[in-house]
Amino acid sequence: MPSKTFKGRPILPGNCEGEALVSRSGFNTLASFQKSVILRSKKAICSDQNNADIYQKEMTGKILCIPQTIGSTTGGLVLQTIAKIGNGPKAILFSEHIDSLAAAGVIMADIWGNHRFIVVDQLGPDFLSSIEQGQTLKITEDGTITIQ
Repeated sequence: MPSKTFKGRPILPGNCEGEALVSRSGFNTLASFQKSVILRSKKAICSDQNNADIYQKEMTGKILCIPQTIGSTTGGLVLQTIAKIGNGPKAILFSEHIDSLAAAGVIMADIWGNHRFIVVDQLGPDFLSSIEQGQTLKITEDGTITIQ
């Protein structure tokens, strides 16, 4: 099967390869990471029971593929906190525009916490329909995502 490539806008650029974790509905940052933040767990297991795509799946070290984040204004703080704990995803890929709260969280984690999540947005509506759980993704600094 040939690889498929998407080009997005790098928010926090970087190069990596990893396993896709795909949510086709809005990603509630607080609900998804709440238990792992409270318990300071080494592994973040999705605790958002309203997200059937990834509920009870491990998010640590994965490439999180989502349309956009939803939920409360604590979303950015949650992203900064999981970066500090060290149990967050390797990268976050948005099919749509990144929202201001998620952007603030990943930028604060990068600047204040010296922990970079690779973040790319604007990958387009076909991105999420072209990818399956567990597929290997390659990300390059220019915002190119290759589904292998």
